[in-house]
Amino acid sequence: MQNYSGDINLQYHTQLRPGDVGEYVILPGDPKRCKKIAEHFEDATLIADNREYVTYTGFLDGVKVSVTSTGIGGPSASIALEELVNCGAHTFVRVGTCGGIDLDVKGGDIVIATGAIRMEGTSKEYAPIEYPAVADIDVVNALRGAGKKLGYTCHTGVVQCKDSFYGQHDPQLMPVSYELMNKWEAWKKMGCKASEMESAALFIVANYRKVRCGSCFLVVGNQERNALGMENPIVHDTEAAITVGVEALKTLIREDLDNK
Repeated sequence: MQNYSGDINLQYHTQLRPGDVGEYVILPGDPKRCKKIAEHFEDATLIADNREYVTYTGFLDGVKVSVTSTGIGGPSASIALEELVNCGAHTFVRVGTCGGIDLDVKGGDIVIATGAIRMEGTSKEYAPIEYPAVADIDVVNALRGAGKKLGYTCHTGVVQCKDSFYGQHDPQLMPVSYELMNKWEAWKKMGCKASEMESAALFIVANYRKVRCGSCFLVVGNQERNALGMENPIVHDTEAAITVGVEALKTLIREDLDNK
């Protein structure tokens, strides 16, 4: 691959080098969320800020960890993961937001993804569509354990990933409304928990790069509950999802140290 940075060790988009980040990384979408997450670390330092990619590095229980934002969607998320792996990271937890689909999923709850529907484009440039986008089982179990320990209402299952936010929320206006609306009904019938935009790409790239990745999300609201006139709280505070992600990372670090 051609080097665009002028420095063989410098990653072009994230502006990171080997040694800048820990082996364990939290991945929010929003760059502004990085500082909030870094406040959960010890001795956190801003390492890089380029485009949508902001990185802080600090410590959890004495082990070096990082947080890097991915921006919105699979293309930018896959770039972040690729470049972080190039810098030595091997375990990733996406912490973000989602919209509920299953009627049991309410605003303020936490969704933990076991796998993701590949209704997006990035993962198709890595693997045939028949290959499933599946989260790492150790990361899933750590997230479930963290959610239970912290006392949050958590839902574990499949999430849907798309590229178009408005294709989800105004599908009837789109020229391909027939596809969007019919497949949405299929996701509902299959028990899909929620919709978001990054996990399918992250899981596929992680499998390809032989690293671990999982996801947890704050549920902002549920359009299906709203359509039926059911109670539909709208929640924007991501602290619950962040604490689940941080606690899960601590668990993974302890387990890895115990297994050495």
